[in-house]
Amino acid sequence: MQRVAAVLIDIDGVLTVSWKPLPGAVEAMERLREADIPLALLTNTTSRTRASIAAALADAGFPVTEGDIFTAPVVAATYLAEHCPGARCALLNSGDIQEDLAGVTLVDLDDPAAVPDVILVGGAGPEFDYAALNSAFAHIQRGARLVAMHRNLYWRTATGLQLDTGAFLAGLERAARVEAEVIGKPAEPFFATALAHLGAGASQALMIGDDIESDVLGAQRHGITGVLVRTGKYLPEAHRAAPGEPDHVLDSFAYLPGLLQRLGR
Repeated sequence: MQRVAAVLIDIDGVLTVSWKPLPGAVEAMERLREADIPLALLTNTTSRTRASIAAALADAGFPVTEGDIFTAPVVAATYLAEHCPGARCALLNSGDIQEDLAGVTLVDLDDPAAVPDVILVGGAGPEFDYAALNSAFAHIQRGARLVAMHRNLYWRTATGLQLDTGAFLAGLERAARVEAEVIGKPAEPFFATALAHLGAGASQALMIGDDIESDVLGAQRHGITGVLVRTGKYLPEAHRAAPGEPDHVLDSFAYLPGLLQRLGR
């Protein structure tokens, strides 16, 4: 396994579905730990804080800590501090993630006295109703920047696929005739942040995901070896229609240690 210096891992659909571990995932993670493989968990999940994600994974048996996890909200906070210092941000998101938005000035999307400089879009849910989307649209027309934590179209839950941010973001972009600044996967800074933390270069790293575009091909465009797993949101038709082919395809994360052994040889 010495040739692989870092393993980047998506969470939802790869390790868990609805926070329940997928078969063999805990054991595979334990084997990576035993082999001292540097790893980081990269997630576009915006419904939980990084601390909450770490606790849920630990409770499920995964040997991970909060320091192993990189979330789109944490990276978004860094991005906003660098590119929009002091900006008033209206957050449209399902779930409380304020803890991971350290330093970001948040204002109410519907407060007429606090006109936002940035519309910050997180994960979709009941909050994405007509009133909220129309209010965001109005602020963008007035000049607010549109920043999205990701543009995933759907995600997998225990009850099946559910619509996600990308389905709504595309409408906002087209209606307002703007293009969102996307922070999470497949944006290069997200991958680069995790690699810098692990002290590894892109050519030494693998990215394992169930989303062929955001996880796998996105990583490959930045020089990272992409590994697609046939779990979570994986759909054969999406695989066939993708604009590229993964470097490796596995039935599940449980088979990753075997792949790493082959690559090491």
